[in-house]
Amino acid sequence: MTNPGRKRRKRKTVLGVFFRLFFVLLLLSMLAAYISNQVAISSKRAELQTLQEQISQQQTKNEEMQRILSGDSDEVTEWVARDSYNYAAANERIFVDVTGN
Repeated sequence: MTNPGRKRRKRKTVLGVFFRLFFVLLLLSMLAAYISNQVAISSKRAELQTLQEQISQQQTKNEEMQRILSGDSDEVTEWVARDSYNYAAANERIFVDVTGN
C-alpha cells in the first residue's frame, strides 16, 4: 500500500518547484525588459542630441537669413545672385578650389 501523505508531499514539492521556476523565469523576463529599455533610452538620448545639434544649426541659418532679409532689397538681390546663381560683381575675382575637399 502506498502512503497518501507521500503523494501529497510529492505534489507539494512539484508545485513548489514549478512556482520557483515560474518566479525565476518572471525575474529573468523582467531583467531582459529592463535591459532592453535601457538600450532604447540610450539610443533615444543619442538621437535627441543629434536633433538638438540640427536645431542649433538651423537656428544659425535662420538668423543669417533674417539678417540678410532685414537689409535693403539691393543686398538681398546681391545675396541671391551670388548664392543661387554664382554671379560675381564687376572686377571681382573668384577663386575655385579644385582639390576635391
